[in-house]
Amino acid sequence: FPAVADPHAYALEISGDSMVPAYRDGDIVIVSPGAPVRRGDRVVAKTLAGEVLAKELKRQTAKTVELRSLNPAHPDRTIPLNELRWIARIVWSSQ
Repeated sequence: FPAVADPHAYALEISGDSMVPAYRDGDIVIVSPGAPVRRGDRVVAKTLAGEVLAKELKRQTAKTVELRSLNPAHPDRTIPLNELRWIARIVWSSQ
């Protein structure tokens, strides 16, 4: 694994194919909760309902976060901010 400056960074395993071709089922990603998140970043988000999503940040407004799937077979998602537990940037992947 690479050196990551965020002491709170952690690894997650990708499940599913919504981010193919960037991430495939079983790939490992490093997520940095302390890294700034900007439009176009690949992120992991967790909803209050417990759903964990790896997506690309399409847009963030005062009320919602829009997340894009790279695989066109999967729809984009819009999540109200009051239903989002956290969002963190992916800083490394095992490809």
